[in-house]
Amino acid sequence: MVMRLLIPLFLIMSSYSVAAFERLSASVDKNPVLVGEYFTLTIEADGKVSGSQPDTSALAQKFVVSPMSVGSRTNIINGSMSSQTTWQMQLLARTAGTFTIPSFTVNGKSSQPINLKVIARSQDSTAQEDIFIKTTLSPETLYVQQAGLYTVKLYIGKDLLDGQLTAPVMNDAQITLMGKQSEDYEVLDGRRYMVITREYLIQPQKSGDYTLEPPMFNGQIRENYRRMAVSAVAKPLTIEVKPVPENYQGAWLPSELVNLSEEWQPSSNEVTVGTPITRTLTLTAVGITKEQLPDINMAQISGIRSYPDESDRNQLARDGRVISQLITSFALVPQTPGMYTLPEMKVPWFNTVIKRVEYATLPARTISVIADVNQIATPTVTAPVLTTPAKIQDAVSTLTAEQIAQPRNAYDWLIMLSGYIIWLLTIIVWIIRKPKQVKSPVPSEDNTPIPTLKTLQNAARHKDNAAFYNALRHYASAQANNLTLDAWINQLANPNLNIEIAKLQASLYSAGEHSVDLSALFQMLNQAIKKKTAKADNHLTQLY
Repeated sequence: MVMRLLIPLFLIMSSYSVAAFERLSASVDKNPVLVGEYFTLTIEADGKVSGSQPDTSALAQKFVVSPMSVGSRTNIINGSMSSQTTWQMQLLARTAGTFTIPSFTVNGKSSQPINLKVIARSQDSTAQEDIFIKTTLSPETLYVQQAGLYTVKLYIGKDLLDGQLTAPVMNDAQITLMGKQSEDYEVLDGRRYMVITREYLIQPQKSGDYTLEPPMFNGQIRENYRRMAVSAVAKPLTIEVKPVPENYQGAWLPSELVNLSEEWQPSSNEVTVGTPITRTLTLTAVGITKEQLPDINMAQISGIRSYPDESDRNQLARDGRVISQLITSFALVPQTPGMYTLPEMKVPWFNTVIKRVEYATLPARTISVIADVNQIATPTVTAPVLTTPAKIQDAVSTLTAEQIAQPRNAYDWLIMLSGYIIWLLTIIVWIIRKPKQVKSPVPSEDNTPIPTLKTLQNAARHKDNAAFYNALRHYASAQANNLTLDAWINQLANPNLNIEIAKLQASLYSAGEHSVDLSALFQMLNQAIKKKTAKADNHLTQLY
């Protein structure tokens, strides 16, 4: 029985909810309003509306517009049911004057337009005493893509309950908030104000004259235990944006000051082969963002391997200017002794103060790379010069007839003949009993034994890249008569070995992740050494 009564009621309500409404109206809660003061626009339909809403896109051309909210309600009074659907949004006018809020249409019904009067702030001096905004732009004139610092200070002379501060607006410009807002206190004309400060980067993208519309504040303060609505807006700024000079060449870098500096570790101009050098380059510029700073690259120098580190970019605001910095480091590993000159580095930029192209430069630098004194080569053993019987005969035959014919007594002849016989016997015995020369590791000056292949194998087993590389350098020097590691590796004639050694150095001196298989590297090295030894033995066999 109850269900029979509810079903007709549900059908009646459903049919009523989809029925067309009779009227659409629009209204504002304030008229006139102040420049920079929020007011509420309400659009109402005398019925339930689903799936439709008024088009308010035209309002964005004249006002600052907040998101739209939608609500509906149904009333039943003495059996009579009524419904309303409401759309509401907050609007804010940036300039004074008379504006027309256009009519809106929903499901064929239209509202009436609204004439709105906006009053300039100069007519409301009392509100200015309690709350106001000051803005500054530095520098006041900008070039295309030059970063200006726009500082906004909101002064509040009452207890603030809540509020909203909009962002500045400028056509054809990128506007970015720098960091977080700060809060402080200042005393002006004997009155204490809470000051909220925000800093924005203003980067125009096109040349011409533009208007920078300031932020606007709307909020509530407490006065005599009452909540009062307050608002404030600063004066707009007119900015002249200058174009890029026609004769400028290269990447566009407009700034008031650019500096390029470097730092070396170690700082000495004399280094040892294989010792890494850290070269840190710092590029600092005023009036541009960190993203605008160009990357710094180093020229490749034969005999020195270069491994770039990751770059670090930062920017900050100081003394009304934007300061950006790029820090790039390089690990330089000398491979061979000699004198090396690192070429001059130049970064072009446009000086916005004197309006001409300048260069941030680093002069050329010469470094001396010396051999590692700790890499003692295996000493070369000089065998005594043997005089063969044939050479002896040649030596005897060179005696002149006069020398042979010189008169000698029997005693002299006997002594000379005995000496020759003893000398010949000694040479024959030395040749027969000559022991094989055995090479043994020669300790270095610091009493550290020269590494062997076993030393390299142990370092590879423990996956110690630094120990393996250090032992390899000393092993190469001992095997190749104090040659550098690169020179010895080239003697092994294995290109893949060169690649793996470069990976090992990169894992030690480069910032990136470089994986090295030390076991595979050791096996490749061991096979190359065996191959070279077998080839040398083959040549000796052919000689004999």
